[in-house]
Amino acid sequence: MRGFQAVLFDLDGTLFDSAPGIFACFEYTLEQFGKKADRERLRRFLGPPLRDSFAQLLPAEQVERAIEIYRARYAEVSGPLTRVYPGVPEMLTALRAAGYTVCLATSKVRYMAVRLLSEKGLADRFDYIGGSTSDASLDTKTAVMRHVLAQPCLRGRRAVMVGDRDNDMQDAADCGLPAVGALYGYGSRGELEPFSPLAMLPTVEELCGWLLRHGETGKQNRT
Repeated sequence: MRGFQAVLFDLDGTLFDSAPGIFACFEYTLEQFGKKADRERLRRFLGPPLRDSFAQLLPAEQVERAIEIYRARYAEVSGPLTRVYPGVPEMLTALRAAGYTVCLATSKVRYMAVRLLSEKGLADRFDYIGGSTSDASLDTKTAVMRHVLAQPCLRGRRAVMVGDRDNDMQDAADCGLPAVGALYGYGSRGELEPFSPLAMLPTVEELCGWLLRHGETGKQNRT
């Protein structure tokens, strides 16, 4: 296997433990429509695009309004309810020092991803931050990943995707990228195994070590 020169990270469940904020905002939004869902059911919506998630929870005519309510609420409450997984800042620093091009590819709307990364002091550790748009023009994870891969900083560089859910693995495959599973996130080994990821790592430290061992970078190769 040839070494990698770039890495695309998922956000929720890979870099951030954002479940408390996501759960709270789903619950709040559903309440506005007289609906309830327990957290066990909501776990499946940790990661996928909001439109896909609300389409399973509400009638089609309510989905766009639900997204507006959710995003407004998330902007108000998500910061204090979101924590960076221990070891993530050190991993990002180590990968960039080794010459990796480090990018984000998240289904979360981009302005909110940038805001959260900035609040947590991590925004400047990325070469590019990719996320969805407020409208449906860039909505699926596959579309976001393709947008990120088209950026100049990734031109000619072999990339790997890191995520914690089955949709991360599938979207990586749709983009022709190999993937690595973050088992410390919200997915399980059984969820990820059918996609044959290159590795499934149980801790941030082991993920960092794997990426460093499989990097073909060097500072002289950065663009």
